[in-house]
Amino acid sequence: MTSETPSPKQLRLIIETDDFDTAVRFYRDVLGMPEQLAYATEGDDRVAILHVGVATIELATPTHARNIDDVEGAPRTPGALRIALEVDDTEQAVAAATGGGAELISPPVKTPFRSLNARVQGPSGWQVTFFQELETLEERAAHEGFTTDDARER
Repeated sequence: MTSETPSPKQLRLIIETDDFDTAVRFYRDVLGMPEQLAYATEGDDRVAILHVGVATIELATPTHARNIDDVEGAPRTPGALRIALEVDDTEQAVAAATGGGAELISPPVKTPFRSLNARVQGPSGWQVTFFQELETLEERAAHEGFTTDDARER
């Protein structure tokens, strides 16, 4: 990014769903994402913008995606839409999600990337991974394998 390229201020992930009420209940009420004001007209023109905090984009090769599936104990589903949410307590998030109707795909597991991950099937075809960080970025920097792609040997 050059100095002339402005940095984005927000990442907004749009989930188009035929079952709006179920999706809103799951993401807003079960997962606890507060709703902010949004504009829609009337009738079936409905939208909910839910605040999630900080957003990042994770770019992964198919090999890395397979490795994550293997680590989490989840079946390989190439092209599946998946979001990952950082939470304070993975086990509590899974209990809330499954109690709210989500299907458990893989239970909490400690990963080599120093997090506690679990995966559920959310509405509208989206899988949701909950991850609880077990170390800070600074602590991870001391471990083998933690680096940036441009510094990684190929």
